[in-house]
Amino acid sequence: MDEYFLEPTQQAGAQLFSRGLTGEVVMLNLLRFKDIADYAAHPEIAPEAAISGKAAFQKYIDHAQPFLKSSGGELMFMGTGGPFFIGPDHEQWDLVMLVKQRSLADFMAFASNPEYLAGLGHRTAALQDSRLLPIVQSKDGNIE
Repeated sequence: MDEYFLEPTQQAGAQLFSRGLTGEVVMLNLLRFKDIADYAAHPEIAPEAAISGKAAFQKYIDHAQPFLKSSGGELMFMGTGGPFFIGPDHEQWDLVMLVKQRSLADFMAFASNPEYLAGLGHRTAALQDSRLLPIVQSKDGNIE
């Protein structure tokens, strides 16, 4: 049975904060879209006609960008994915993004902003599966 990941768990949140991250945090996003977006959980923001998961995710990006920028964040990279060169054959990602935030606290402020959350349903409608890996830059090029 396939297992899909769309939202963080309480355990994942606790682990993230226990890392004691300081300074900038970059979020590595791996995203797989549904063929047709499913707005069943968010009919209040559903478009009049059916759209693709990719189109729904673009609606999410358009909605989220102003809140990301105002919180000090930046969409550093967005690119088309595909099958792994090294990795499992069964995993394929449609989109890869790197999102930088000044700090974990700034990321959490962004992610909990009620105005931002009002458009989060576009993301939920769009995605079949996702991964989100918070990363911090190594100091002086050394493995820590």
